[in-house]
Amino acid sequence: MPRNVSIAACQFVVRPVGSFDEFAAHARGLLDQAKGADLVLFPELFTVELFTTFPDWKDLPVSELTRVHQYGNTNYTEDYRQLFESEAKERGQHIVAGSHLELKDGRYLNVAYLYGPDGLIHMHDKTHIFPAEAQWSTEEGDTVEMVELPFAKVGFNVCYETEIPECAATLVEQGAEIILCPSFTFTEYGFWRVRHCAQARAIENQVYFVHCATGADVPSDGPLPPGWTRSSILSPCDTPWDAPNGVVAESPEPNIETVVHGEVDLDKIYENREKGVAPTFRDRRRRADLYREWPSHINA
Repeated sequence: MPRNVSIAACQFVVRPVGSFDEFAAHARGLLDQAKGADLVLFPELFTVELFTTFPDWKDLPVSELTRVHQYGNTNYTEDYRQLFESEAKERGQHIVAGSHLELKDGRYLNVAYLYGPDGLIHMHDKTHIFPAEAQWSTEEGDTVEMVELPFAKVGFNVCYETEIPECAATLVEQGAEIILCPSFTFTEYGFWRVRHCAQARAIENQVYFVHCATGADVPSDGPLPPGWTRSSILSPCDTPWDAPNGVVAESPEPNIETVVHGEVDLDKIYENREKGVAPTFRDRRRRADLYREWPSHINA
């Protein structure tokens, strides 16, 4: 029997809200539309919506985004964790709670979360931050790990990590079948960098990629960055899949709030690696001895 996984990517569009409860209601509305999916994803740093709960948010510099961790006596990080732990349990779903800026051991990190019906399963600290993130005092994590769920082996490439081929390659070497890519790009240029790289990583590693991106409907003269989004579920471009362009499913149009639904057959990955027209998973490693030698020839 095929090992099919139903996926829902929640294309969240940030908007001004007045409280954490309003943010939670916003997230729950998308979760309602993701009903029945085995795996539900939210995008990177969609919790910046909480920044708009601060009375002076329009006057704050973007460097103050780390306030979404805690503002005064309000610990938004704990509220966020409790929200998604509760939702995963009540809905009986595995939920990627996007990512969130938080303080860990004295450092601000961009942390991605994966919750299951029985609680927290995995946390991933983004290992390659985009240069702009340094303006928010964000630092980098050091670990990329595959996670085994009841229905699939998965791992995180958060936004810019997708543009670093080694981040996907190490997950697939560990056995990952689906790579989870929450992202937040501020321009259409940035969106296509991540999207094209996600498609390339799917082809190189013969693996599924879920690109779930943040949008933003915020004042253009305010501190919050805009977001450009068209979320998608991607496969290698080869004959086991119906779509020649490798798109299993995607948002019908960019920059709208929607939930993208798709189903992937995990067995097709292994079939493609064995019998595919382009067995890149095997061949990109087949002559690794030469890759190590080539720089010495270049410098000779």
